[in-house]
Amino acid sequence: MIELKTARELERMKKACRLSAQALEIAQSVIAPGVSTAYVDRKIREFITSQGARPTFLNYGGFPGSACVSVNEELIHGIPSEHRILKEGDIVSVDVGAFIDGYTGDNAATFPVGEISDEAKKLLRVTKESLEKAVEVCIAGNRLGDIGSAVQGHVESNGFSIVREYVGHGVGRDLHEDPEVPNFGRAGHGVRLVPGMTIAIEPMVNAGGPEVEVLANDWTVVTLDRQLSAHFEYTVAVTESGPVIMTRV
Repeated sequence: MIELKTARELERMKKACRLSAQALEIAQSVIAPGVSTAYVDRKIREFITSQGARPTFLNYGGFPGSACVSVNEELIHGIPSEHRILKEGDIVSVDVGAFIDGYTGDNAATFPVGEISDEAKKLLRVTKESLEKAVEVCIAGNRLGDIGSAVQGHVESNGFSIVREYVGHGVGRDLHEDPEVPNFGRAGHGVRLVPGMTIAIEPMVNAGGPEVEVLANDWTVVTLDRQLSAHFEYTVAVTESGPVIMTRV
């Protein structure tokens, strides 16, 4: 069941979303060659707890980190590790949420580590653009298929592929709420968007084929062909006056 938020509930949710966005900025500020993914995770945890919130992902379903930190061919759910050291030319996706006052935010971005290849630059740019295009159609009266179509059309027209096994979702009191928000679909189809919906839109885009697999740790999802993958995500509210990106500082 889709849980619609009142104006008052959206106001309460803003704090969690703002902290989630700030945590992502913390991650960006410390990502550099020679830094471990565990260090990135630790700085995120320190910030979130210092604000009186808790990391939404920590122990969620048994996940051991405060954020998912996924490198290169890792699509999502990368487990932070002291042994995973970032190097020049890597790309690293950070997915993080903060829970406070009964609500959570959820957002992600993929960052370059030093100078990256032209292909990687294009992958990051196109994935971020597809998210922005999805937000543009996140308007009351439109349908979920409009969001998926916007992402898919932009991504595939640029020669990249959409992952289908993993999708966006509703978000609010829980990290994963109804409805599912695919990054593919047909415009004009699917659940109608109505004011009060809060959804995590999160394009997951591969440089190569769309196929993925889960590693032996039962968490980390990687591209089957081991080519690069990028991930960007906003928590977005559908309102009478248009879409509101709640995870924006």
